[in-house]
Amino acid sequence: MIASVRGQVTAIAPDGAVVEVGGVGVLVHCTPGTLATLRMGEETRLATSLVVREESLTLFGFATEDERGTFEMLQTASGVGPKVALAMLAVHTPNALRVAVASADVKALTRVPGVGPKGAQRIIVDLKNKLGTPEEAVNAALDGRAVAPAWRGQVHSGLVGLGYSARDADEAVAAVEPQADAEMAEGRTPQVAPLLKAALRALSVR
Repeated sequence: MIASVRGQVTAIAPDGAVVEVGGVGVLVHCTPGTLATLRMGEETRLATSLVVREESLTLFGFATEDERGTFEMLQTASGVGPKVALAMLAVHTPNALRVAVASADVKALTRVPGVGPKGAQRIIVDLKNKLGTPEEAVNAALDGRAVAPAWRGQVHSGLVGLGYSARDADEAVAAVEPQADAEMAEGRTPQVAPLLKAALRALSVR
């Protein structure tokens, strides 16, 4: 297993990055939150998980060991493969997922693309007592004090990491804010990946 990679970031895309390790460019698939921590030309270290299939070897990278561990545990649930597990971490932090499973919050899990009500219920059953239940986070969720995802900061950081100026990033974030507000008005959590793509489109048509 490739547990981690360390090297210079040579490319960043909306769904992954290339890290040069020993003269070899390694493609690592990441969540928008992890990509937001990367900077072109700078060295990084990512905790990684290698998914082996008959036709492919795919490496997934994470900013923390906790994210990697959660990613691997999520795949032990029925119907959850690496793509869905990564999508779950793109929408929710590991602690938020622990809260959702511990409190049987089907609505929170169905905010993840590809996860329907039945799938969410299976995940809750399969992962009960496996992800952990941080008491403070669970109490906050039960009290209705859950904090909205900081999508603005993640999208802004992602754009800067792709080489855009802070001013351009500010304008792009403002351009996609109505889209995020509309999602929140419908009771959905704004997802960073589509917002980042929308921001890139806004910058390309200026």
